[in-house]
Amino acid sequence: MTKTTYADLARDLAKAITAGTYPVGALLPTEFELCETHGLSRYAVRKALDELQELGLISRRKNVGTRVEATRPAAGFTQSIATVDELAQFGARHVRVVRGTERLVADLALARELDCPGGTRWLHISSLRMEDATPAARPICWTDVYVDAAFGDIDGLVRESPETLISSLIEARYGRAITRIRQEVDAILMPAELAGELRAEVGSPALRITRRYYDAAGELLEISRSIHPASRFTFSMEMSRSRE
Repeated sequence: MTKTTYADLARDLAKAITAGTYPVGALLPTEFELCETHGLSRYAVRKALDELQELGLISRRKNVGTRVEATRPAAGFTQSIATVDELAQFGARHVRVVRGTERLVADLALARELDCPGGTRWLHISSLRMEDATPAARPICWTDVYVDAAFGDIDGLVRESPETLISSLIEARYGRAITRIRQEVDAILMPAELAGELRAEVGSPALRITRRYYDAAGELLEISRSIHPASRFTFSMEMSRSRE
């Protein structure tokens, strides 16, 4: 059984609010009740409620409770990812729609873009990630994935398992565990060629997220590059002061 996370709770409560289960003006269950029903710590419940408050869906007042303030997020859909496990859960929640696959050899331009040696052979998979599986679902991001050509026969599995990350499919099929992911995030303007697919304005703010997946031996197995409309993704992390 998949363990519930604060991100799952935030998503479930947001959907319940949107569906009218908790109408504007209603109080959500108490933190204690949410802990009991979802098997989460009080810290995790509070983190989920913090996300809803940041979206403008709820307000929280001492001795009053958590009140629903709106049925739609003020800033649109957001998804917070801070760990490898949460990245896998992102894949499970958001359906992949494959737009195309090809086998290619990286020319100098692509090699510079991906920071890989020229002449490297890849399986290139282009896809959309959708908010859910319903016809009215919004696209969350466009992703170009470059998989080591040694795993080239995985493209059938990618189409058959739209809820599973490609890195997880590589692990399951080839026994090559992903032990490290290097991620880079930069701000860009929405490219004209992707604006239609993502239902976004050409030149509007967007985030480009590049991830490189390595095995225990430090070998690069996969590179992914995702383009998110700026209002549909939030990256979060926590930092602690060193004890030294």
